[in-house]
Amino acid sequence: MRVSPHRLAAALCVGVVSLLAVTPAAAQFGVGARLAWVKGNSRVDADSVRFVGGQIRIGSPRLAIEVALDSHSEELPLLNQKVSERPIQTSLLLKLATGSLQPYLLAGPGWYKRSVEPLEGPGEKLTTTEFGWHAGGGLEVRPNRHVGIHGDYRYTFLNFGDEDDKVIGLPGLSGILPRHRGSMWTLGATVYF
Repeated sequence: MRVSPHRLAAALCVGVVSLLAVTPAAAQFGVGARLAWVKGNSRVDADSVRFVGGQIRIGSPRLAIEVALDSHSEELPLLNQKVSERPIQTSLLLKLATGSLQPYLLAGPGWYKRSVEPLEGPGEKLTTTEFGWHAGGGLEVRPNRHVGIHGDYRYTFLNFGDEDDKVIGLPGLSGILPRHRGSMWTLGATVYF
């Protein structure tokens, strides 16, 4: 099952309208910083890569939207390259409880920008942007109304129902269970107004 960008836009519009319909006393706007540890889903045993970023959260006690931007740059002198990655993720957060401990589920689209440029000498900067879905869950600790500390785990580049990606031992579930190409842990703090 493949979701078109038009359906995604419609779903996000419904979510935004729902958030705007919330009474002003219940809606909150927050800005924060975060760290993310990203790992690709590969057979090679590679360490996760640390990203630094921030997020904006707006929502009601049960439903929120998060827009997050992370950044990571690395210089590879042996290859004469500087690699920069800047993923942008938009997530719909469904809070499972209110109060000081708020577990939540999240899902949404992401745009993953990567650029490679030479460190020295002639060369061209190459930039690519890849689209992918993500989903996961987390916990936000709210010691008071204006501060939140959160941590979550997200599967990135979710893929539903490719025929060349059968689930071994579960032939009837190959089009239902998602596969992913990576994952990330995030840890952050948000100040709410």
